[in-house]
Amino acid sequence: MPQNRYIKSPLNYTGGKYRLLDRILPAFPRDYCRFVDLFAGGFNVGINVDAPVIYANDQITYLIGLYEFFRGTPAETILGLIRERIAEYELSDQNTEGYLALRREYNRTGRPIDLFVLTCYSFNHQIRFNQKHEFNIPFGRNRSAYNPSIEANLVRFVEALQQKDIRFSTRDFLSFDFSVLQPGDLVYCDPPYLISNGSYNDGRRGFKDWTPLEDRQLLDLLDELDRGGIRFALSNVFVHKGMTNEELIRWSQRYHVQRLEQNYANCSYHAKDRSGNTQEVLITNYLPPLSGE
Repeated sequence: MPQNRYIKSPLNYTGGKYRLLDRILPAFPRDYCRFVDLFAGGFNVGINVDAPVIYANDQITYLIGLYEFFRGTPAETILGLIRERIAEYELSDQNTEGYLALRREYNRTGRPIDLFVLTCYSFNHQIRFNQKHEFNIPFGRNRSAYNPSIEANLVRFVEALQQKDIRFSTRDFLSFDFSVLQPGDLVYCDPPYLISNGSYNDGRRGFKDWTPLEDRQLLDLLDELDRGGIRFALSNVFVHKGMTNEELIRWSQRYHVQRLEQNYANCSYHAKDRSGNTQEVLITNYLPPLSGE
């Protein structure tokens, strides 16, 4: 598969862009020095960029803390810690009590390695916190477990983190220090989508909500970056499960729009509408090299 040439995040982050990398990355310009992944999430995009300097920003501090732990710890040490945790708690896709015990331990200590191990056994490998910032995803019985594929992805991911110049931050998107950029640099945005569900970031999990206000603020921010000569690429959806983001469509008319293929029918296991009718787009303020426009 074409994606095999890309590094895959070891985290199954909701809305992750790994399957779209062969559409997104070729649409980036070729001549920028600094790259900002403003809503890093699973960091599938940022980890695969070849910029001299890469900024990874996300308001979920525990996520960035995990990446910092990966960057500062040898891969073999990380693998050893994972195996120790699995043995200590007798983790498997059958042992609910072991998973819940580790979840309690993580919520008490906040150790980054425990957060990663929990994601390996959580329902659909998801990450979510409650209002008290406690990890609260249920056990993924009969469906989630640490496996060779996750381990291989983890090793590649950690090696890339340690080889590239990646600078981490945990700021709200409006307070990121864009003064570090120069004209021609690139900011990539994959925000929560206004017309789709993201329980990891819905305002009921102890982190900032995403409402029409934040959507408008992001568009205004991108207009400001454009006026300053900073290039941007915005991932978003025009249509999703019968809903349409009319304001985004109107705003995008001044820029370049590349339609992407994606289906979110299985993104939310409790969604009533599984039609999966989604129009995902990449909006840029420059002409993408392979857009054909």
